[in-house]
Amino acid sequence: SLPWQLSLLLAALSCLPALSSAQLRYSVPEDREPGFSVGDLAKDLGVEVRSLAARSLRLVSEGGQRHFQVDLAAGVLLLNSRLDREALCGQSPTCSLHLQLVMENPLQLHRVEVDVLDVNDNAPQFPKLEVVLEITEVANPGTRLPLEVAEDPDMGSNSISTYELSPSEHFALSINVRGDGVKMPEIVLEKALDREKVAVHHLTLTALDGGNPVKSGTAKVTIHVLDANDNPPVCDPPISKVHLEENVPVGTLVTKLNVTDLDEGPNGDVEYSFKTSNNAPGKFTKLFSLDPRTGEIRTKGPLDYEESSAYEIAVRARDKGSPAMEGHCHLRVELIDINDNSPEIVLTSLSSPVQEDATPGTVIALIGVKDSDSGENGQVRLQIAKELPFKLVSSFKEHFSLVTNGPLDREKASGYNITVRAVDLGSPQRATQKNFYLQIADVNDNAPNFSSPFDTAHVQENSLPGTSVFSVSASDPDEGSNAKLSYSILLNGMQDVPISTYFRIDQDNGTIYTVRALDYEQDKVFQVPVEVKDAGSPALSSTAVVHVFVMDENDNAPIIVYPSVPTGSAFYQTIPALAEPGYLVTKIVAVDADSGHNAWLSYQLRETAESLPFQVERRSGEIRVAQALRDSEDPHRLVVEVRDNGTPSLSASVVIVISPEENSVQDFAKSLDLPKSSPKDTNLTLYLIISLVSISLVSCVMFAVVAARCLKAGTASWTFAGCCRGTGCKPTSHFRGQMKPDGFIKYLDVGGAGLTSQAQTYTSCFSPMSDQSDFLFVKPFSHSSTVETMAAYEQVTSTLASPCDGQAQPNTDWRFSQTQRPGTSGSQNGEEGGAWPNNQFDTEMLQAMILASANEAADGNSTLGGGTGTMGLSARYGPQFTLQHVPDYRQNVYIPGSTATLTNAAGKRDAKSAGSSGGNKKKSGKKEKK
Repeated sequence: SLPWQLSLLLAALSCLPALSSAQLRYSVPEDREPGFSVGDLAKDLGVEVRSLAARSLRLVSEGGQRHFQVDLAAGVLLLNSRLDREALCGQSPTCSLHLQLVMENPLQLHRVEVDVLDVNDNAPQFPKLEVVLEITEVANPGTRLPLEVAEDPDMGSNSISTYELSPSEHFALSINVRGDGVKMPEIVLEKALDREKVAVHHLTLTALDGGNPVKSGTAKVTIHVLDANDNPPVCDPPISKVHLEENVPVGTLVTKLNVTDLDEGPNGDVEYSFKTSNNAPGKFTKLFSLDPRTGEIRTKGPLDYEESSAYEIAVRARDKGSPAMEGHCHLRVELIDINDNSPEIVLTSLSSPVQEDATPGTVIALIGVKDSDSGENGQVRLQIAKELPFKLVSSFKEHFSLVTNGPLDREKASGYNITVRAVDLGSPQRATQKNFYLQIADVNDNAPNFSSPFDTAHVQENSLPGTSVFSVSASDPDEGSNAKLSYSILLNGMQDVPISTYFRIDQDNGTIYTVRALDYEQDKVFQVPVEVKDAGSPALSSTAVVHVFVMDENDNAPIIVYPSVPTGSAFYQTIPALAEPGYLVTKIVAVDADSGHNAWLSYQLRETAESLPFQVERRSGEIRVAQALRDSEDPHRLVVEVRDNGTPSLSASVVIVISPEENSVQDFAKSLDLPKSSPKDTNLTLYLIISLVSISLVSCVMFAVVAARCLKAGTASWTFAGCCRGTGCKPTSHFRGQMKPDGFIKYLDVGGAGLTSQAQTYTSCFSPMSDQSDFLFVKPFSHSSTVETMAAYEQVTSTLASPCDGQAQPNTDWRFSQTQRPGTSGSQNGEEGGAWPNNQFDTEMLQAMILASANEAADGNSTLGGGTGTMGLSARYGPQFTLQHVPDYRQNVYIPGSTATLTNAAGKRDAKSAGSSGGNKKKSGKKEKK
């Protein structure tokens, strides 16, 4: 205890609030060694180190003096002894030690609070290192066996984190969490038990904490399976035969029944009793006795051959289980008539083993027989079982040959227990028998056989080389080297590449491994021909085919097709300063080389401010004005992020700078100097549209008639021969159309290309979204330059009706290889009536359509090269893939023949942007304002 003077001093200090004091707080891990610097007292108290000794700085608390000390020379608080947080604070969430420092001249009292931090210095421990459990073998799967909880003195993440159970076929581990957060382990029965197979299960339970490094503790779990009476007694053999001479002494052992019961204890104790029949009750019970414990049958009375030459005995074997189970044994006792001497069989020679391909008549053994009796009692006949593929042939007196009597098959019978029985002709006759085993030698007469000639396997793309794909299994009924199998992959190629460059096979166990990482975008499925061959002479073989399906992985990030800007650069877009909400600024077009969910793309702003007057459609990538722009609006910088739906998700982004311009508004107003349509003009427009629809229907019928005649005449393939120019027509033309739900033609496209590199395109485009009932006349044309195309584009954007000009050779094949197939670049939202593809086939179709639109948007010859709307999605893709509620007929314009790809599209766009970046964008803005 403290001296009374010091206690009085502390009491006085506590009563003097005017004295200067400070509250210091330090922390120290519990595993620090003595001498560890806890804190700089001089610095934290604001005093000079050299004045600490003069002011007699010291610890006055008893606990503080035991664990800490003050180094006056350095002015620091040192650890005096190693701390044990578990001993100091137990299971308390926090552990703090409170110290008091006193300084004189002037007198000051300072309080110091030291937090002892927990470290993972204790491993989990179980109360018992070995746990013994019991469970009945008839317990149902799902039965739970609670286990004891492990203990860990550490706190927080250093305490017990989880439990693990060693692998078991019958048991699994379940962890339940109590209300106080303690994890309770339980063993759950997963598969039914059979004590007769496994009576005791040995498992290992491991408790792991959450520290770093992780510490663990183990306990052995022994589960005893309690027996249930689920096995009846079984006789071996169930039917047996015994030969017994007549007049044997009473008490002679006839046989001892061999009965087994796989159960244990009372369930395996067997009692024997005779089972009498209704026809002759108790007849044989007078002649034979049965021991109920041992199952021995002995003679009980004299046996008379003339009275009965054989007896049929039925024995019941019952165990003592509850309920009791029983089995039945049948014994036939045949009496032998008395004779002085029995025949004697001598096996002179035996050829064993014998080849299974031995021809009928091959000599197997030479057998001699003799009988010391004379007359009829000495005449002997040899017998063998008739079901055996052998027969006895008499060579000369008292000598016989055992020869084959039919084909041998080792796979059906690897050997024969041959019993030769000799019977004399005496009265009474005497007989004897000799048993010997004949082994059949194997011949390689069976080819290996696969369990299935065709198998399927799945492997994830980008899996590491050496990944196990599938294991083929074959069997060979032969034995030895004739059944030793080796597997190999047959030489085969995919695109002139041997299959062995993709896969290899373990020649011993038939496991197929990858040789290199597979690419789903390059190859979706492989046919791996596997051959299995035995080691016989000659070797026999068989083949099987394993179809290996490559599963897609999200390993391709989206690629932004439009706008295409160099890395680190921004795309600049001008819009009218008076653009109203809903105004379409531009559209982001992206593709993804993956498929399925990995290619579903979504668009979003990376950083969204509430005052930002723009928004991005999540599915379509359209950037629209969200709120009215102010008069003096500064340029807006948008970072649009395109993200796929894979796991993990991959993304790409583009920076778009939108600048509202007043000049664009004035030019836009001037370009719209058009009189308002009167009701009469509107009716005229309606009549004109109806007339055009009728003309389109008639044209469609005429095209069909012309096509039918051309096909019938054999002068053309799937094209309109009459519509081709020149004589060099090739099957590169196309005829496409689409009907609206009300029965009218929405889209009709007839195109052809010949050797003259000239393209004919006839397209009627009806815009269901235009508020002016716009329509476009399309006429045939030849190739023109990029400047002419841009002039045609400006004409379209400034008039109500103009030709749907098209450029380049028609692209008649919209099918793409896997390496060219991108992901979906946009779709309408769910509430707009569209739908995402619900299977891979729909997804790939959508990918092909989006790539087409991306080509049209990226192609420098396309009239939609820098426009908005659907970015080249024509009406041929149906209303589910068009932009809704957009008064812009350009979304329905289809420009066939685009040959742009993802590789050269960027170059064309860059060239076009460098040539005309300002005017075209302004005109696009005017059209969107309209």
